[in-house]
Amino acid sequence: MRTTLTILLTCAVLGAGVFWFLTRPAGLPADFAAGLTPNVKAGALVFAAGGCASCHAAPKAEGDAKLVLAGGLAFPSDFGTFYAPNISPDSQHGIGSWSVNQFARAVTQGVSPEGAHYYPAFPYTAYLHMAAQDLIDLHAYMRQLPPSSTPSKPHDVGFPFNIRRGLGLWKALYVDEAYVISDALPEDATRGRYLVEGLAHCAECHTPRDRFGGLDRDRWLAGTPNPSGKGQIPNITPAKLDWSAADIAYYLSSGFTPDFDSAGGEMAEVVSNLAQLPDSDRAAIAAYLKAVPEVE
Repeated sequence: MRTTLTILLTCAVLGAGVFWFLTRPAGLPADFAAGLTPNVKAGALVFAAGGCASCHAAPKAEGDAKLVLAGGLAFPSDFGTFYAPNISPDSQHGIGSWSVNQFARAVTQGVSPEGAHYYPAFPYTAYLHMAAQDLIDLHAYMRQLPPSSTPSKPHDVGFPFNIRRGLGLWKALYVDEAYVISDALPEDATRGRYLVEGLAHCAECHTPRDRFGGLDRDRWLAGTPNPSGKGQIPNITPAKLDWSAADIAYYLSSGFTPDFDSAGGEMAEVVSNLAQLPDSDRAAIAAYLKAVPEVE
């Protein structure tokens, strides 16, 4: 009996050790931004492309109030309801005390300054493609936005999803640093891949997910039921999106479709963000969407 108990305890300790090792948070090299100089003006464009205000401004904020990143917007899911946190430069309730390295680790690795995993409602699986220059530019821009003392609202997530350490296993399954469309692309589509798969994180809405919330990379951008339960988020591969590249680029700047319809719902917010980018970026997104494989 004693021998059996010893074996069981040993297995439990070894299992816990393996779990702790496999779920350890990833880091960034301390010199990841060595030699780079932040550019606040460029950071404003990164901020727009990433849609930061769309998620982190207070619900129903308008105008300049959208630059107060107080958080609070709810994101219902099958795993619970997540709330966007305060990411304003407030030193107590926001991210004002974060170093650029802590900021970049959070954005690209989904790890807090304290070493806790963030839930993937925060699209770090896409942001991990961000270039170091874009990260330091974004950090510099966000530091000069208005602070907010609004505390972040805790997520409403039950067991076992409230065990954050377990997110390390989820990351092992679903975090992939390789681009989905890894084949050589035309030069104009390469920038589009960086924007669509990375900074603008289009797949977070337009790609189906499996039972554990991971993106189905075999059905990349193929559309999915709206999490709200109302309607369908469309397939934007060439199988369904048969617009010309010029039509796509125009839609991303104006919100108007070739059929004289207009963007609505959350897509209207996306268009508002992408309209702030240079014409060349919207053209690059269009070129990428014309180059991705068709998925019915």
